[in-house]
Amino acid sequence: MAEKRNNPALTVTTASERELVITRVFDAPRSLVFKAWTDPRHVAEWWGPQGFTNPVCELDVRPGGAIRIHMRGPDGTLYPMTGVYQEIVEPERLIFTSAALDEESNPLFEVLHTVTFAEQGGKTTLTLQARVVKTTAKAAPYLAGMEAGWTQSLERLGGYVAKVLRMGKI
Repeated sequence: MAEKRNNPALTVTTASERELVITRVFDAPRSLVFKAWTDPRHVAEWWGPQGFTNPVCELDVRPGGAIRIHMRGPDGTLYPMTGVYQEIVEPERLIFTSAALDEESNPLFEVLHTVTFAEQGGKTTLTLQARVVKTTAKAAPYLAGMEAGWTQSLERLGGYVAKVLRMGKI
C-alpha cells in the first residue's frame, strides 16, 4: 500500500508490520543530504520525532562502526539506541542496524535500515527501508510508532537541510 501524506515529496509504503519503506524528495544536493546522515553534529539536529532532542549522538561511519544515539522525549524520557553500520557507499547508500534498548540496556528489537540517495536536477530522492529483523514482547509499542517516528524524522531532516542551505554551511 503506497500513499501520499500531505506532502507530494513523501511516499510511505508499508509492506507489512515488519517492514516500512519511505521515499522523500529533498530540495538539496545529494552530498549535503548524505552528510546530514553521517556527521553526528548534523544527525543530532534532526534525528527523532518532533520535539525530541539527542543529547548523545555518536557515529563511527564505517563498516562495523558503532551508532549510539540517546533521544530525549519532550517529557524528559530518554530512549537509548545502538546500532552498527553494515555498508557505506558515499554518497549513494547507507546500511545499518539499530536497536532500541530497555532499562537494562537490552535490545527490545533490531531493525535493518537501507537508505539510498539518488540525485536528479540538484534534488535528492531518499528512500529508507526499515525491516524489523528481531523483536521481543516489549517491542510492540515502539514498533507501532516506527512509521510516525521515521516520517517525522525525515520532515525534520528536510527542515534542517533547508536551513543549512540558507545559511550556506555544512
